[in-house]
Amino acid sequence: MTDSPPGRTRQKTTHQDGDRLLASTARAAWMPMAATATASAASAAATLALPAVLAAAVTSALSGRGVHAAAWQLGLVLAAGTVADLTGTLAGAASTASAITSLRLRLTGHILSLGATATRRLPAGELANRLVSNTSVVASTPVSLLRTAVGLITSAGGVVALLLVDWQAGLAFLIGVPIAMIVIRRLVTRLSGLFDRYQAAQGRLAARLTDTLAGIRTVQASGSAGREIARVLAPLPDLSAAGHALWRAQARGVWRISLIRPLVEVAVLAVAGLGVADGRLEPGQLLAVAGYTLLGLSFIDHVDALMDFSRARSAGRRVSEVFALPVPAPGTRPLPDGPGALSLRGVTVLDDQGEPLLDRLDLDLPAGTLTALVGRSGAGKSTLALLSGRLIDPDRGDVLLDGQCLRETDPAALRDAVAYAFERPALLGGTLAGAIAYGLPAAGRDDVQAAARAAHVDDVVRRLPRGYDTPAADALLSGGELQRLGLARALVRDARLTVLDDATSGLDAVTEAQVTRTLTVDMRGRTRFVVAHRATTAARADLVVWLDRGRIRAQGTHRDLWRDPAYRALFATATAPATEATLATAAVATVPASLEEEPCPPRP
Repeated sequence: MTDSPPGRTRQKTTHQDGDRLLASTARAAWMPMAATATASAASAAATLALPAVLAAAVTSALSGRGVHAAAWQLGLVLAAGTVADLTGTLAGAASTASAITSLRLRLTGHILSLGATATRRLPAGELANRLVSNTSVVASTPVSLLRTAVGLITSAGGVVALLLVDWQAGLAFLIGVPIAMIVIRRLVTRLSGLFDRYQAAQGRLAARLTDTLAGIRTVQASGSAGREIARVLAPLPDLSAAGHALWRAQARGVWRISLIRPLVEVAVLAVAGLGVADGRLEPGQLLAVAGYTLLGLSFIDHVDALMDFSRARSAGRRVSEVFALPVPAPGTRPLPDGPGALSLRGVTVLDDQGEPLLDRLDLDLPAGTLTALVGRSGAGKSTLALLSGRLIDPDRGDVLLDGQCLRETDPAALRDAVAYAFERPALLGGTLAGAIAYGLPAAGRDDVQAAARAAHVDDVVRRLPRGYDTPAADALLSGGELQRLGLARALVRDARLTVLDDATSGLDAVTEAQVTRTLTVDMRGRTRFVVAHRATTAARADLVVWLDRGRIRAQGTHRDLWRDPAYRALFATATAPATEATLATAAVATVPASLEEEPCPPRP
């Protein structure tokens, strides 16, 4: 069995990765891009022909010969240019929309394939920023670059036409162009790094805001809005500094470019005017020189597009950083029949800095037992819970279910075999019935209601005006009620291994005792793995695993471990050390008589 690469450091991405993403985005929308290119080329041809046709019309008008033919030519060129511009605008909009849709679908699919790995490496707010804002910038860039390329070709064509009309005026034009090119190059190079800084600060701010909105009720209840505002806006000075640096760089570059342009125009028109005065040029040709000079200088108008390209490269790098996160390779082997025995062999999980979250862990969860995982915050409990159903992979070592490595197991078979309930479940699926049956389309209404009764949330749902048909978004539920719905979603699967990641922390003592009956009696024979913070939960478990700094400090029954003062301290609070003992006593008093044979938590 192969190990995944050690370390969870994010893969380094460069602007070349962003450039490759831009190219692949353009290829994904090649049909509307081809239409845009054709229309833009037609528009460029009409634009290049216009000064010459206009000069011929003026010459014809002054001479009185061929006026009608010149007027028709002028009208046709103007009409062709208008139609081409309109077609290019519509095709460009279609191309951008197609590219945005394609890129967002690709990125969404990749993020969902990463699963919990994505949010462990990048905050949810960062992912949202990259999925919405950065993809929009990247997807709109191919059309912008296409139009910029056509504009630069048109500008070059204008210079060639200017040299053909009057090489002396063309030479005067070429003298000023290198200066403008140097200024533009320096500006674009400077802006590229500044855009990186700006978007990074923007992403940090979005991540903090998302975290705060997710806990808005806690913020309101704690009266900590001021502190949260300060925390969310902490990246603002960096954002402001990067923004002001962008504005200063643009201001310095733009005034220099704005100065070069009229100087070049004056020089060219002066040379052409002298040509008309000494008879070298006709008046109509002077008009052509003026038109082609403007076309030649139009490359300056695309400086904004080049600056946008710098921003797009930065956005492309940020999106590429998400695509660079490796998707766990799906297994192909069916899961053999078994009772749900879970084993970990030499499992190590590293954080982004290479520090171990779990360190060479060996653990066996006997089939059909209730195992409680306890430990202080940061001990690695949730990481171990995520490993149990391959929501993440270890950096080293193997996780096995009924003797088979999870990496080799077909994902569909694994989802059928392992069910999860979380501390803060997301109610997906539309209605409350859909939320309970989420991921199990075969579940009927009877199955849903039976699972809700087992989780002791059926009465809560039935009290709602629309019962199980209540839209999940409209259901005003407490944290404990949400947790019970999440537990019902796990129970409806009837899996061989059920993992509860702190999924009963929001329950009161009476409800917890009722749910404990479900876990200890109704689910007897199935393997249950519970991340626990309460002594009552640990006391009901067949086995308690004590995790400390990513290692197993001890394991055994709650009664045996209770003799250790450090173990007892896990369940004490800073303000009321005896609270858990009191709760344990209260919880035991509410357990039905049929549970009296179960071991009770010892009194300290």
